[in-house]
Amino acid sequence: MPFGLTWQSFFAKKRFEDLSEQEILALAISSEEEDGEIYATYANKLRGDFPASAAVFDDMAAEENGHRRRLIELYKKRFGNFIIPLRREHVAGFYSRKPVWLVENLGLDRIRQEVEDMEQQAHDFYIAAAARATDADIRKLLGDLAAAEAKHQDVAEHSLDEHLGEGARQTEDLASHRQFVLTWVQPGLAGLMDGSVSTLAPIFATAFATQNTWTTFLVGLSASIGAGISMGFTEAAHDDGKISGRGSPIKRGIASGVMTTIGGLGHALPYLIPSFWTATTIALAVVFLELWAIVWIQNRYMETPFLRATFQVALGGALVLAAGILIGGS
Repeated sequence: MPFGLTWQSFFAKKRFEDLSEQEILALAISSEEEDGEIYATYANKLRGDFPASAAVFDDMAAEENGHRRRLIELYKKRFGNFIIPLRREHVAGFYSRKPVWLVENLGLDRIRQEVEDMEQQAHDFYIAAAARATDADIRKLLGDLAAAEAKHQDVAEHSLDEHLGEGARQTEDLASHRQFVLTWVQPGLAGLMDGSVSTLAPIFATAFATQNTWTTFLVGLSASIGAGISMGFTEAAHDDGKISGRGSPIKRGIASGVMTTIGGLGHALPYLIPSFWTATTIALAVVFLELWAIVWIQNRYMETPFLRATFQVALGGALVLAAGILIGGS
């Protein structure tokens, strides 16, 4: 079972087909409330750096709140003032939303895509539910909710045209891409380069000096983890991002530390193979792939000319690798 979900809570969920008209309306109200809060959260997060997109999400939050008010008015008219506390997680098979903290940390494009998915998901669910419903009133209600979600999509498109016209969207996209590069790609690339290149000498020196694959693996493991911890803390500590605009030091530290460790482990793991020459051959092939990945990232995200990136990475990697082999074999 998923973390935090017991068999009792799983089977305690109600099926959508078993909900009464009152429960369906209560579920619609809570869903509209949650979506409105999500849009407001996105708007608040983006307001400083991306004001045009924030205005779009403000409009969408207002639309959700408008639908919520109409649903509450209908509920009070039909069933009274007490609204049943029924939410998405209480209904088996009902669509759920990703945690806001997970999406909002992934950048502007990811937030926009999540919003599109939210509207489409809600619309498709209500359409499918209406097609399965046999009660005329429930079918009508589900159809009305589907139409409301479709209207939300129209409002979103209108807001995008209104607030993101005349190059504003392109400007925000460029700013978002730049922030992504500064926060994730640049420290991650530095870590990958450090982990891939700096560990070549100790790993291959140990390999050719001892020809013991287990010893070589332990040296590579310790060098990779040690370098990852060092790079991660260094990246996080030397710049808080407030003046440089490079973003959260924690995110940059994670990117740098993780990629450093991966870069070193790539050519250390083959030495789990008992055969020295088999492990070494595979490790050399992995080194080639690591260096190629560095060249690709430099060319793709840092706009470094491909030939120049290839020359720099190949030369540096070859020199460090040769030093390790010569020292280990002497």
